[in-house]
Amino acid sequence: MSNPVQPMAPSAPGATAPRPDDGFAFAMVLAALAERKLLAAEETAAVRAGFAVRRDAIVAAIRTRGDDASSFVSPLEVIADFRLPSRDPKREWLDEEELCRTFSDFAGIAFSRIDPLKLDARTLASIISKPFAQKHLVVPIKLDGRRLSVAMANPFDKRAIHNLEHATGYAVEPVLGLRSEILKTINEIFAFERSLQKAEKQRSAALDLGNLEQLVDIAGDAESSDQHVVRAVDLLMQYAFDQRASDIHIEPKRERSVVRLRIDGRLHDTHTIPKQVYTGFVSRIKIMARLDIAEKRRPQDGRIKVAHQESEVELRVSTVPTAFGEKVVIRIFDPTILLQDIQSLGLTPEQRTSYQRLLKRPHGIILVTGPTGSGKTTTLYSSLQCIASSEVNVITIEDPIEMVHEPFNQIAVQESVGISFANALRSVLRQDPDVIMVGEIRDAETAQYAVQAALTGHLVFSTLHTNTAVGAITRLVDLGIERFLIASTVIGLVAQRLVRLICPACAELSAISPETLGALGVDGADLDVSKARRGAGCEKCRKTGYFGRAAAFEVIEVTDRIRVMIRDGADEGDIVRTARKDGAEPLMSNAIRKLLAGRTTPDEILRVIPAAW
Repeated sequence: MSNPVQPMAPSAPGATAPRPDDGFAFAMVLAALAERKLLAAEETAAVRAGFAVRRDAIVAAIRTRGDDASSFVSPLEVIADFRLPSRDPKREWLDEEELCRTFSDFAGIAFSRIDPLKLDARTLASIISKPFAQKHLVVPIKLDGRRLSVAMANPFDKRAIHNLEHATGYAVEPVLGLRSEILKTINEIFAFERSLQKAEKQRSAALDLGNLEQLVDIAGDAESSDQHVVRAVDLLMQYAFDQRASDIHIEPKRERSVVRLRIDGRLHDTHTIPKQVYTGFVSRIKIMARLDIAEKRRPQDGRIKVAHQESEVELRVSTVPTAFGEKVVIRIFDPTILLQDIQSLGLTPEQRTSYQRLLKRPHGIILVTGPTGSGKTTTLYSSLQCIASSEVNVITIEDPIEMVHEPFNQIAVQESVGISFANALRSVLRQDPDVIMVGEIRDAETAQYAVQAALTGHLVFSTLHTNTAVGAITRLVDLGIERFLIASTVIGLVAQRLVRLICPACAELSAISPETLGALGVDGADLDVSKARRGAGCEKCRKTGYFGRAAAFEVIEVTDRIRVMIRDGADEGDIVRTARKDGAEPLMSNAIRKLLAGRTTPDEILRVIPAAW
């Protein structure tokens, strides 16, 4: 079958487009970049003079990493290593992606970034072997009927394309890809699927009690299978870390099991696990979390600590029985995210000043409100980190402990042995605490002890699941706390939500219609929306237009006027209006600040914050 790559005609007089057999010759690449004005004359000369030295350095680095040093090194990869200034204002330097896009347009061959979340890894991993993929720097990315699209570091390698077509029987369509992404996909996605396939094959050949004549290999198929499962679990966790996932969902279905990752607050399907392997997969995770692998009828909770990029990451594991087996959710707590400086939380200067005043108070209750996944734990841990010192006794009561942090004295709630929030808090008061963090006020008894702790000279932090900051007052009243006690102890109320941020790689200016501003509850005539942007969608953000999240806050200091209103039974609306007069910025206004700064979009704000707030 002939090579499907068709070089395009020269795009300028005197320029010659590369042929498939010399498409990645250094001179041709350099001519293409100069013709497309990516390199000035002096830059072209510098690249010519230093190319050989740079290439040798890259090969040496490849050999040091243990990769195949004989594999192809693209001239584009070498030129990117010069870190020349880019003509693109969104890029700091001329990187490999920009070089590849320009050259692919010149050469008439497609360029593609690899989005691992959109790969059918199980199908694609069965097409080629890992050694072949590593040797030729090739990875399948899409199978459409009899046509197989493959990302290649050298899409002009006719021999590799011919061998792949001969071995698979598919018509191969090569596209230009980045070496780093190809190797990452081979080493993570395809290694994961290969491990599952080997484990599935060996477990399928395990002892069949219904076959009286089955030949059994006593050399240890189960042990070998378990080794593949262990590797698959390790690869999955590494993949989740690299994808910035906050949670890993492993869900059993009727015929298979599904792995989903929560990234920037949204779930993405990433892998499937064969039914034969799923039990071993879950058992491996339960062993790592020190859970009872024999117990499958009751929910269990555990934790794992793993090393990642020179830091330790806490994993909280939860299992529950479902119709098709045990579902596992692994929550990932990165200490660099969970323990931040107060300056980094996202508070405005006015809010930060107000909140820091609260942290300096000797006693009282600070309540952080918001739904699950709104970043309350990060706010609390960062606040405690700011306060903690050798002179301050900080004690936390959590269910479960989110992340073990040595400067805190952390107590885990264990209802099975009689340690509830209320019981633990009662005992903590006899431990000479200065600062107490109660994970959540769930019942009247816990609320009573929290109030008692504040009255006896302690600074208490806790959370409540209410929709608004002032709603925490109403919730405490519902729990039976007298209004005069609430007025005497509560010193601060915080509400927060997490909004996704616009991807910086594909951000572009975007007009905001008056109707959209009206939905946000603001008058566009008084706002400067010239910096408003949106994400067009790119490989970095997986075509979502968003990358990362930031918190929108509402911080209310309980002033003397608000304290009197709480005591006298004023309704929420009156308290909110008084807080606004005292300088508290509404949650919606805080989010709109991020919109006007070009950091998020109106749709994202309305997704997490009702306009009435």
